[in-house]
Amino acid sequence: MEIFVPGRLCLFGEHSDWAAQYRRANSTIYPGYAIVAGTNQGIYARVQLHDRLRFATVNYAQILELAMEETLLQNVAKTESFYSYVAGVAYEALKRYGVGGIAIDNYEMNLPLKKGLSSSAAICVLVARAFSQLYNLGLTIEEEMDLAYWGERVTLSQCGRLDQACAYGNQPILMVFDGDRTKIEPLTIGGDLHFIIVDLAGNKNTQTILASLNQCYPLANNPIHALVQSYLGEINAQIVERAISALQGGNRAIIGDLMNQAQAQFDRCLIPACPSQLTAPILHQLLAHPPLQEHIYGGKGVGSQGDGTAQLIAKDPFHQTKAISIIEGDFPQMQCYELNISKTALL
Repeated sequence: MEIFVPGRLCLFGEHSDWAAQYRRANSTIYPGYAIVAGTNQGIYARVQLHDRLRFATVNYAQILELAMEETLLQNVAKTESFYSYVAGVAYEALKRYGVGGIAIDNYEMNLPLKKGLSSSAAICVLVARAFSQLYNLGLTIEEEMDLAYWGERVTLSQCGRLDQACAYGNQPILMVFDGDRTKIEPLTIGGDLHFIIVDLAGNKNTQTILASLNQCYPLANNPIHALVQSYLGEINAQIVERAISALQGGNRAIIGDLMNQAQAQFDRCLIPACPSQLTAPILHQLLAHPPLQEHIYGGKGVGSQGDGTAQLIAKDPFHQTKAISIIEGDFPQMQCYELNISKTALL
């Protein structure tokens, strides 16, 4: 059986998923809002039944092979290994559904790792989907996402609910987060959109970013905390609301302007909470690069932000190609990926 799971790009609303979980402790915290789309890049695998958990990947010569026993799976899930995500989801599937083993051959992966495109969540969704299909569990997309989420939470990762949206594929969706509740709404896109995802070839530490920002919750004990809560709350909600209208109208210029606004507000409100990671000089150098400006409407950081990945919206396919040529010529260490979202009928 063949399975493909894409990465996911958070167009707007990064960090708002986990922040909104603090509403359980502080009801004045705003709900989280995010717009997410699957990437054109992802993870390809062949899966079949097996008497153990077996996972082979093009990324590593070592193959994971474990008995389907809770203690063994949990121990591997608590390591910092790439395979921790595989073991975490298998552990959760075994607890919930009493499944047996599976073999997964990840024969191709063109999704960049650790670049804010949810490569770990894509692995988790892949494993959850493999268990569902091979054991006829009949899981819905939301149930696959839930299994993948709790499987990843078994690991050392402190992911929020946003990452597993890669289960929806290329279809853009609105996600609303309120405590432990998540609402998902597919979005209609009013015109073809042409994005560029740029691997900045820099360094960032997502765990440091998340730890620093989580210190600002659940109560805002100083002005820095208040700024973080303000941006991830009402400021983000306003930007996302306007972005929905722009996406539905297919208005690339407004989408680009909103990306610029989101980045400016992110910098103002969040950099003080984690300057070592969020100052992001490489990201800002790219976003301000003069030769790019005639080809794009705007751009911003991706995922937890920092010098990992950037997203730009091009004016059209011609300008998308030109912008990629400029980036790869002027910044040869960077790598670009196209993300094209097509106009949709009413969903």
